[in-house]
Amino acid sequence: MFDDAPQNEWKDAEKVILEDFGKTPEDLFGVSFTGDPGKGVMERKARASASVAQVHWARLANGEEVAIKIQKREIAQQVGWDLWTFNLVPYISERLLLETDFVNEADNAERMAKLVAGEARLRDRVYIPKVYRELSSKRIMTAEWIEGVRLWDKETLTRPWHGRWREGSPGCHGTPLNPPDRQAVAEIIRDDPSKEHLKPNRDWWKGHNGKGGLGLSLKDCMQTMVDLFSAQMFLWGWCHCDPHPGNIFIRRQPSGKPELVLIDHGLYVHMEPEFRHQYSLFWKSLMTFDNKTIGDIVRTWGINNPDVFASATLMRPYTGGDNSTSAGIKRTMSVKEQQKRHYEMQQQMRKGIREVLGDEKKWPRELIFIGRNMRIVQGNNQYLGAPVNRIKIMGSWASRSLVDSPDLSYQERLVNFGRHLLFKFVLFSSDVVFYSSKVAQFFGRKQNLEDDMEASMKKVAGDMGFELNHNVFEG
Repeated sequence: MFDDAPQNEWKDAEKVILEDFGKTPEDLFGVSFTGDPGKGVMERKARASASVAQVHWARLANGEEVAIKIQKREIAQQVGWDLWTFNLVPYISERLLLETDFVNEADNAERMAKLVAGEARLRDRVYIPKVYRELSSKRIMTAEWIEGVRLWDKETLTRPWHGRWREGSPGCHGTPLNPPDRQAVAEIIRDDPSKEHLKPNRDWWKGHNGKGGLGLSLKDCMQTMVDLFSAQMFLWGWCHCDPHPGNIFIRRQPSGKPELVLIDHGLYVHMEPEFRHQYSLFWKSLMTFDNKTIGDIVRTWGINNPDVFASATLMRPYTGGDNSTSAGIKRTMSVKEQQKRHYEMQQQMRKGIREVLGDEKKWPRELIFIGRNMRIVQGNNQYLGAPVNRIKIMGSWASRSLVDSPDLSYQERLVNFGRHLLFKFVLFSSDVVFYSSKVAQFFGRKQNLEDDMEASMKKVAGDMGFELNHNVFEG
């Protein structure tokens, strides 16, 4: 779904390696395409292919396995041309173009690995693959190979574990990756790379009948995902903006708990401390219906109507405000007129929505990509059956980040800690709504809480003359 784009022929991928390093793949990676037992091996047929690049599996001579991401030739020029053709906002264009710079992606990956390692609440639940700098360039990125299950594969995630007790899935926390079959390596056909299949399947943990799985809880998987991206937004200010299921692997740790592996670090946005603190306080205020604080914050962002922006952030109608935009527009028409003149009303609604953004120069451009991140995370939670209360988790991280943020003074953090304790009690109401929805699901209701929120937002958007497309932000 996310990595099945047409792949380039091997000769094109090989040419990119030669252009960037001045070496053949055999010399650069120490591999052999003729079955030399003293060398590593590499598949010339890509294991995954997207619009920008394709990924090849290799096992180096030292036994380490890597994913070699090779950019498709001329793609940087094509992306630049496409962005110019669509005349996108420069801020957006600059960040999308960075996806073709694999040095930038390596920098982002290493930075995120350090941030995760420094956070006790995440370091044992999240993993960022190692980058091989000496084997990477602007168009080639070599990183640790990950054996895992994609987030969209609910059945494999939850089916019973048939592996050994206290052993993780392949590659996780020391669980070995068995080497390629010697016979397969010896029979490599140099002139027909399309027939190469050297990487072992490594599905022993599925049992003899192949019907086993990782034996994990979807709630634990999704909790880790929401925790990670909440920390990125509210605590670190360094946010991954493409968290679709194709960029997330799940592995089983020896403890039996899930480990989330995040890949594809090309698209990030940085949130300056002042904006990050404002955004955290904004989220906290949404949970407590603190309309004054919400209004004060969004007006500094050049936004005239807090209600509409609050609804867009929560991805559900915000019920704590005064609904001034929709109410003001609807006051100009009777109910009968609204029914008869639905099209005209939609046009007026659209005009009202445009007026929400009063001063575009003040509007933080980061919100474009932050909104993309939240939309994809919401879609992931919805697809898995809404196993976690996403809104509560994000609100809790927003409040707690105002306590933990090292760039706030000690006095500010102490005051925020007291407020955070009170805030935890407020979150109880969110739990009531969430668990009421779960009880209804248990008794046969097909829709989950995220489905309800989606339906509510579609209704509101429809009244305003817009159509919500669930797939638009899924990568």
